[in-house]
Amino acid sequence: MDWFANRLIKWHETHGRKNLPWQRDITPYRVWLSEIMLQQTQVNTVIPYFERFLDRFPDIEELSKSDLNEVLGLWSGLGYYARARNIHKTARLIVSEFGSRFPHNLDLLMQLPGIGRSTAGAILSISMNIPAPILDGNVKRILTRLIASDKPTSKNEKLLWYLSTLLLPIKSPRDFNQALMDLGALVCTTNNPSCAYCPLQKYCLAHIKYDPIDFPIKQMKQVIPSEEIGVGLVFNKVGQVLIDQRLESSSMGGMWEFPGGKRKMDEPIEKTIEREIKEELEIDIIVGEKLLSFEHLY
Repeated sequence: MDWFANRLIKWHETHGRKNLPWQRDITPYRVWLSEIMLQQTQVNTVIPYFERFLDRFPDIEELSKSDLNEVLGLWSGLGYYARARNIHKTARLIVSEFGSRFPHNLDLLMQLPGIGRSTAGAILSISMNIPAPILDGNVKRILTRLIASDKPTSKNEKLLWYLSTLLLPIKSPRDFNQALMDLGALVCTTNNPSCAYCPLQKYCLAHIKYDPIDFPIKQMKQVIPSEEIGVGLVFNKVGQVLIDQRLESSSMGGMWEFPGGKRKMDEPIEKTIEREIKEELEIDIIVGEKLLSFEHLY
């Protein structure tokens, strides 16, 4: 285990990423914010959002005093908006319950909104150098290839957590976990992994016996449902445009939208818009010309 950790950390000293904004002036707040933003989102997409967020909310106290709509506005375009709502809730809890300091305890961190085991592990290990394993997408891919697992990662979490915990060195968890994440981002990538440059290739079963690109094993994809939505750009007599706020309990709760809803089978789209706005807002409208239509993928 020591050999594995030392080899990986030594590789990271020379080849790891050093210039990402959350890798400078490391604090629990900055690590937490970056980990939440990076969930299912590309690094290059996150960087400008992260920097704008820090400009407006340089610390947890400023974020806790903010209005949710302002947080959602800064998050606009980053997607998965429940993350923004959870960030807002967690900031207020950390200020009110923990005196503006992130807990140094895995279980306490995991009780906060939006913080799962891997995010909690990243906060503890990277910002506090406390031994705590992580298991983000990059780490799952590395460990799955090392053992050439024949199971999809979603059905192999218990074993992968065991391996991540087993390999973690007590003395340098920050460097090790950062090296794991960077190895997955730079070398052990999803497509076209650079096995010739991998410090672990000699012990990677996927490389030795198979083709690493075949791992992790893919799950059968579900058919993506399709809905047709009619939306109205509704004006009143003085030219104001109507928008409404989604219920907090709904998908993308708290976000603002043009009013409308799902089209019923064989229903003209104009009738859909008229019916939905009447049902939701008790407003009678006259539907005018069609402005545009487009496909939107979630």
